[in-house]
Amino acid sequence: MSTIHVTNGDHAAEILREALQTAARDERVIPLKDDLAVGQLRGIDDNPEARALFWQQVLNEHKFDFISKLKEQDALLRDLAQERGQVVIWHGQSASDQLTLRRVAYTLRNAPQRLNEAKFTHEDLPLVTADDGTQQRRGREDGATAVGMFTVAELGAKLPTAAPISMLRISRLALEWQEVKQINSETRRWRDNTFISGTYSDVDETILQIASDGWQEARRLAGRVMGTSFGFLVSDSIAFWRCRELVAAGKLEIRGDPAKIAEAKLRRATH
Repeated sequence: MSTIHVTNGDHAAEILREALQTAARDERVIPLKDDLAVGQLRGIDDNPEARALFWQQVLNEHKFDFISKLKEQDALLRDLAQERGQVVIWHGQSASDQLTLRRVAYTLRNAPQRLNEAKFTHEDLPLVTADDGTQQRRGREDGATAVGMFTVAELGAKLPTAAPISMLRISRLALEWQEVKQINSETRRWRDNTFISGTYSDVDETILQIASDGWQEARRLAGRVMGTSFGFLVSDSIAFWRCRELVAAGKLEIRGDPAKIAEAKLRRATH
């Protein structure tokens, strides 16, 4: 009976496919592409329209059919529940990975015997030598991990560790998914194995702190925001979106086209 692997995002799926190929394992990998740490979640399992409108706003893209793409994701989850093979959900210690784990657990709550996990923590990252000669873990200072941060070899080494999730834990994970959907906050942070609801305000405040009175490239500003610890991993899409919102609010000034903000320069508003 075949095994299906599930990841959070395309990048993690690509690395995992290569790891499986290296291990001579012909197994399917399904990437779930919605960053569940941001945007409201209420109704996500019933109607993707609200999520589609959210991503349309974030990506500033009005020609792309987000609703159809999210419906395809919903169909993948429904098919996953109807399959008979084993499922392995891959996850790290980050809000989006952990929310994906809970969504998959909710999807398979009526077939708990099929669900397995392969998990990563900061301790799974190799030690590297820093500029000062000290040994430290590769990765982020805040210890957050996502499957896409690991190499093909590191994922391959994890393949034999995939293990069943207990029925009790699956029930708890499914319940936690329902709870975060109902809370419906703007952001969800992963701290001390708990989800904490939040808003975009601290991301916006960080952007304004990083911005200066002089012009700087939006890409550089966004990169520094992405490296900041918020309890969830800020993508470039979210960082650029919040910059656009701050430009619209008059808190940032822009030299360039807001619709192509990645190519623009930004500075803190002087008034």
